[in-house]
This record gives sequence, structure tokens and C-alpha cells, in this order.
Amino acid sequence: MKYFEYRSDQNTLQEKQIEKDLPYENSGLTVPERVEDLLQRMSLHEKIGQMTQLDITVINTTGEQKDVALDPEKAREMIRKHHIGSFLNGEAVPPRTWYEYMNELTRIAVEETRLGIPIIYGIDHIHGASYLEGATIFPQNNNIAASFSTKHAYNAGLVTALESADLGHHWIFAPILDLGVNPLWARLWETYGEDPVLAGVMGASFVLGLQNNDDGTTSRQAATGKHFLGYSDPRSGWDRTPAQLSMQHIHEFHRPAFQKAVDAGLKTIMVNSGEINGVPVLASHEILTKLLREEMGFDGVVITDWDDIGKLVNFHYTAKNFKEATFDAVMAGIDMSMTPLHLKFNSSLLELVEEGRITEERIDASVRRILKLKFELGLFEHPYPRDDRFNRIGNEDNRNKALEAARESIVLLKNDHNILPVKKASRIGVLGPSANSKKNLNGGWTIAWQGGRESQYPDGMHTVCSALAEEFPEAEVVLFEPADIPRHGEATASTRKAFIDRLNNLDVLIYAGGEEPYCEFAGNISDLRLPREQVDDLELISRSRSPIVLVLVQGRPRLINDVMDDSAAIIHAGLPGFEGARAIAEVISGRVNPSGRMPVSYPMKPNHFLPYNHKRSNLYFFDPAVANQLVQGNVTTSRFPFGYGLSYTTFEYADLKLSAQSMDAKGSISASVRVTNTGMVEGTEPVLWYTSTHVGRITRPVKELKHFERVLLKPGESATCKFVIDPGQLAYPDENGNLILETGAYSVMAGDRKQEFEVTGA
Repeated sequence: MKYFEYRSDQNTLQEKQIEKDLPYENSGLTVPERVEDLLQRMSLHEKIGQMTQLDITVINTTGEQKDVALDPEKAREMIRKHHIGSFLNGEAVPPRTWYEYMNELTRIAVEETRLGIPIIYGIDHIHGASYLEGATIFPQNNNIAASFSTKHAYNAGLVTALESADLGHHWIFAPILDLGVNPLWARLWETYGEDPVLAGVMGASFVLGLQNNDDGTTSRQAATGKHFLGYSDPRSGWDRTPAQLSMQHIHEFHRPAFQKAVDAGLKTIMVNSGEINGVPVLASHEILTKLLREEMGFDGVVITDWDDIGKLVNFHYTAKNFKEATFDAVMAGIDMSMTPLHLKFNSSLLELVEEGRITEERIDASVRRILKLKFELGLFEHPYPRDDRFNRIGNEDNRNKALEAARESIVLLKNDHNILPVKKASRIGVLGPSANSKKNLNGGWTIAWQGGRESQYPDGMHTVCSALAEEFPEAEVVLFEPADIPRHGEATASTRKAFIDRLNNLDVLIYAGGEEPYCEFAGNISDLRLPREQVDDLELISRSRSPIVLVLVQGRPRLINDVMDDSAAIIHAGLPGFEGARAIAEVISGRVNPSGRMPVSYPMKPNHFLPYNHKRSNLYFFDPAVANQLVQGNVTTSRFPFGYGLSYTTFEYADLKLSAQSMDAKGSISASVRVTNTGMVEGTEPVLWYTSTHVGRITRPVKELKHFERVLLKPGESATCKFVIDPGQLAYPDENGNLILETGAYSVMAGDRKQEFEVTGA
């Protein structure tokens, strides 16, 4: 086999030959045996190269993300001279383009280097293979969480694997396991909601769907849990800004979702770009080594986010230069630097080893984990992409999975006088900034980082307007473009009156508002209210006689106090993906009975918001009656609380029973409740089980989600739902992560029913 060796003294590449059939190439040996054999053959330069990840713009023809076109000479320099072991990203291009790019990039690494170590390619396939043209695009994670159905998280992972692994996309930068606890935060839509149990089971389901798909030689992928940890709870609400979190709070709320994913086999972790209690997480040995590895048992690869080592110098100001920042990050516990546009990490790390400040044994620990990942994914046996299964990309079965997820993620927030479903409309008006937009339905990380241009979305993808036209074939669907709405100061009174007269001739008005795509810091806002222009639109059109259905296409819950009374019905559509417009139209028509429930608390006020599982001490009142309600957990600062959602039918809870009134530290109690569809149409009810600890040495949340399931019931039909309460579900951690099980009184709740029980001593 030929390879090329870089001679630093001559600045040349010299052709060499290497013996094949070495132990690390023998698939009959164990992965640890192969790793150790390869590791002892590697030079320090080669090891450091494996710890580096560079962006596509360093090796493509134009230096732009959108161009998935390899410049072979640039790639050769980075792989053969600098031994780079990983690359990332790009944008949505056809499968053939990805195949050709990955095939050549892989060939250079495998056939033109001394040891033939395959590269591992990372990509932001966040909700489906979102950087692949023609792929199936699922709802964003917050929508998936609103379904309270783990199968949708599993399917999102599975379909991502089926559609992208063949192309050499073996490292998927998902799922996000941060909690959506701050509605200002620009990445809330990427989370599985505000509850750690919900986020944990959803995240673990995605990991299992993605990583356990093994239907072909190139289909294995690694999921990435991000962003470890506490990233989503900055005090300012802005992306990457500081958080102040006690270790007890971290153990109780921010650790569990990551722990659940780790226990499910999560292979990689991406680090929080921000800081906790004044220490950047990237430089925290306490978090990255003591907590993540020693306590949580994670043995996979830890990678930085984009250029975060450099941010220790010019953002956090905790390191005086890149070399010191590299020392801090490596000694804290990172394995790979997403550098991603330069080679400062390589040169800095090499100097640190040569100076004796970082040992080669420390380098070996990271490289060992990286090589283990590559062996486990089968990259040494099957490094090349394949081009014989493009028909799987965006096929009907995959799209139906995304459609079902979108349908079950839609949340009906208001429905005065049962204005929905719309049954007999002959003329439907469609207005608002999202009425005729495809990109708004998807948000960021779709086609491109901040969401693609409207022209980049598939021709066959519906907008809200076109989906309504298809869903109501006998009705006249009238689209009003934003310029058609005469706003204050831009039109005369007579113009506005003429506009209102047009609206009066319509049976119902669908106003699709909310937000346009954004991602990360580009989505930072200082005002949580619905944009002023949309409020003005709704105030104007509310002067007509036609009822308004407000459809909120948004990544976070924007305040709607100013438009609540103007809207007869309100739908929280979130970011439902490529199939989302159809799902919205089917909910409006009644073809789909909405069953989504809010995965985050929908705030009522702009400057005071709490998650549902807040402490009793978060609210303080002098009124004894209010104080009593507070004790019962019935006081809220939310417009719509976590778990809220309406249906076109009604459900009644009854006969909440416990198998016993007490248990000890080794026992359990079975709870059951009967749920009945008391309405006139078939519907699905997500049954949410909560517990409450009456007295705790550390102040306890008013209630905590412990279990959920969905039940489909015909009119008049009942189902008995069960939940087994065990001590492990009731225990909570102290500041060191040690579990505390309180003896004393507890409550269990489902629907409007509650029962008390007691935990006795061991």
C-alpha cells in the first residue's frame, strides 16, 4: 500500500510503502486489542491530528458552507501533513454530491496515509437529515416532546440513520439534552421541554433509534448529547451567557437527561459553550471529568463546540492565549477540538507535550476513545459511502413517520364556542407572516444553519395556505400577503375599512404568526411578546365579523396577552417540519383531533416566568387563601401550564387507586386511574403522572412528572392507566449527587385526581 509521509525538515511529502494485515486491521480481534495495537504505532503528530476536527470550508473549493465540493489538494494537506481525523458540516445538497465528496475525502485518508485511519464526519442533522436535499424532516425536538410519545423521538433517530449514514455521515450532532427552562433562550425549540424525565426518555429514545440501526455495512452512527451541561439556563436568557447553578440543582435537573442517554449507550458528548458559577464548562475538570466520567460513567468522546477553546481567550477571558486555553481544556477532559478553521490546537498541544506540561499518556487517553469510536462504528471495515440506496431518502414510509409526529405535536390552546374544527367553511382567509412560508415551519438547522432560503425548500412541500386549500377542496382559500394588510400609518381609514369589508365576506380567518427561523445567538431577544406588527395585524382583522384562528409557528412561546381576546381559537404549532403544514390543516379541519400538550410552561408575563416544577418558595403571598392554593401546587405564573392542551373531545379521570397507603425503602406502590372519553369524537389523551414530596430537607418542587402514556379512546370508552411508584422515583440528589429518600407523606396525581401515601423507614 502506498502512503505519503510528511518530512517537516524538508517540507515535503515522500511516497512510502506500508505492510498490510496488521493486528489493528484484523476484525477478529476485540476493539480494545485493535485500538492498543494502532495506538502504539502512531506518532505524536498523528495522535494530535486525531484530536482535531476541521470545518468543510477548509477543504472545499470555495470556502463557503454551501459548497460540498472537495478540493483534493487542500484535503491532502490537512490529512497527510497534519493527520486530521475529523471534519464537519456543509449544507443541504443532493445525495450524489454528498456521496462524491465523502468518497474522495475518505479515499485520501484510507489509501494515502501511513496507517489508513478513516476520518469521522460530523454533521448537524438535527431533526432528520436536515443537511441533505430530499431528506425527511421531522418536527423540531420541542414538538416531539409535545407529543408525549417516545416513538417519534426514536423514529427521528432511526430515519436520520436510514437516510444519511450511507453517505458517510457517521457523527450526528444530536440530540440536544438541555432543558427548555428559559423561554427567552434562543435554542428552546431544540430541547425536549422543561422536564428532566421527559427530556431524558425522549433523548434516550433518539439515541436508540439512531445508534442501534444496523441494516447495512455503512449505517452505524454516533449520537451526540449536547450541550453538557446547564447551557440552557443562562441568567440573561441569551445564548452562551453565564449560568449560576448549584451542584444540587445540576444533579437534580440538568444531569438526568444526559444520564439517561449515557445509560442508553450515547457515544459522544458536546460541551456547553458557556460558564457555570464563573467557570467555563470547557475548562471545568469538576464537570467534564469528575462528574461526566467518574460519576456518570461516560466513556465516549467529548468534543468542544465551534471554536470554543479560542473563546476561553477572547470571550471568557480565562486564558491569556490559545496555548493556555488548550492546556485548560485538555486537562479538564476534552478529547477533540472543533477548532474548526485553523491549526492552532495542533501546534499548541504539540508544544505542551514537548514542554512536559501535558503527558503523552493524557493524549493517549483521548486518542484511545476516538479510535474506539471509529472501530465501533465499523469505519475500518467499511469506510466508504455507498450510492445504491438513495431511494430510501425521503421515501413515503419515512415521511409518514414525520407526518404522524407533526400531527401529534400540535397543541390546541384555546377554542371558544368550539370554533374548531372548521366543518362548513366555503371561504377561508389565510393571513400572517407564516401563511405562505415553508422556512418558518422548520426553524434553524434546516438546509442551512439559520434555516435555508425559501427557494431552497422542496417544491412539493406545503405551506399553511396550500395545505388548507388541499384539505378544503370545495372551499375558496384566499391568501392575503403581508403587503395586503393596511397597517396604521400606512393606509387611510377608507382603505382599512375596505379591507375589513373583504374579511367580513369570509367564514373564518386563519392567521399564521409567530417567528421566522433563527439559531443560537442570532435568536437572542429582549422582548418575549409577539412581534408588534403581528399584534397590530390581529387587532385590525379582529374588527371584522369573521372569527380568527391564530396559528403560532414559533420556536418558543411568545407572549400573546394582547391578542388572546381577539382570537376565537389558538393553536401552538411550534416548528412542525416539512409535513407540518398538512398537520396544521388537518387539525383545523378535524381530520386530526389535537393531542399535543405543552412541553414547556407558556408564560403569562414578560418579566416573570417559572417552569412547572418550581419550588413553593418561588411564589410568596400574604393572602391565606392564595397561600393554601400554593401549598397545593395550584398557583401558576403560566398562561398555559406544562402539560396543557385541549382536544375536540373531553376526558374524565376517576378512581385513582393505590395498591397500598405506604411503602418502605425497598417496596413499591401500584397506582391506577380510569380515563373516560366523555365527548362525541374519538381522541387521544396523554396521561401524565406526577408526584409531590410534602416535606424535604432540600426544598422540593410543587410537583414532578414521573411517567406518561397516550391512550386512544372512542366516545364513551374507558381505559385504566397504571403507574408503579418505587423509591428510586421519589429520591432526589444532594449537592454531591447522593440520593435522599425522605420518609413521610407524598402525593400522586393524574389529571384532576390526587391520592396521598407514605414512605416509612427502611
